[in-house]
Amino acid sequence: QVQLQESGPGLLKPSQTLSLTCTVSGDSITSNYYAWSWIRQPPGKGLEWLGVITSDGTSYYSPSLQSRTSISRDTVKNQLSLQLTSVTPTDTAVYFCSAYGTLENALKSWGQGTLVTVSS
Repeated sequence: QVQLQESGPGLLKPSQTLSLTCTVSGDSITSNYYAWSWIRQPPGKGLEWLGVITSDGTSYYSPSLQSRTSISRDTVKNQLSLQLTSVTPTDTAVYFCSAYGTLENALKSWGQGTLVTVSS
């Protein structure tokens, strides 16, 4: 089964850029079977979808965050990346990467999540 692990700095100052990496094992990120999403959950709030990158490398983003969000991949390292610019305290959340099985039309796996705190 595909496994995912998020990593990156856990503390940022306002206006900095959030940079997270999702290391994927068990399958290739270029497989047509999967689409790869980033999701976050602020403290005490619900899940928020940030964006997705498909097996051919095309990225799509939440309209509210599109202007400062970038999702990319490294096919050699089999990793996904999330970049979120100009962060504010409202970006404080647990960030998850997830694997969506397109053939089964169902969420297959997600990482354990990593907490990112934005504070001055």
